[in-house]
Amino acid sequence: MVSGAGAGYSLYNTAPAAATSFNTGCAKRAMADVCAVADPNAGVPVYDSTAYLGSSGWLVFGGTSVSAPIIGSVYALSGNTPGYANALPYAHTTALFDVTSGSNGRCPTLQWCTARTGWDGPSGLGTPNGVSAF
Repeated sequence: MVSGAGAGYSLYNTAPAAATSFNTGCAKRAMADVCAVADPNAGVPVYDSTAYLGSSGWLVFGGTSVSAPIIGSVYALSGNTPGYANALPYAHTTALFDVTSGSNGRCPTLQWCTARTGWDGPSGLGTPNGVSAF
């Protein structure tokens, strides 16, 4: 389930050629190709021994500050990083866990804000199932 993720499209960047067969509802490049932990309430536990704003010990984080390093790590572990152009996940959708429920608010196009089978705005093509989609 996805909740609270951003969605939309670029006004300037064209979509990768590999994405053109997917119905993104975007005239240009869609924001999400893939996703990872976005919800800070169900995020990743992190131990911080240095107090920050009075908090230390085990804390839970989510959102971009967790998902970006996760996705970056998956790309790095795949070994397919030279010249990478975000096209590989579109050719390997079976190597992703498709997120099919949840939403992130209201948008002019239902698929930009509501998870569904296949590509959708909140989760892109889904979450990594290993590194073979990357």
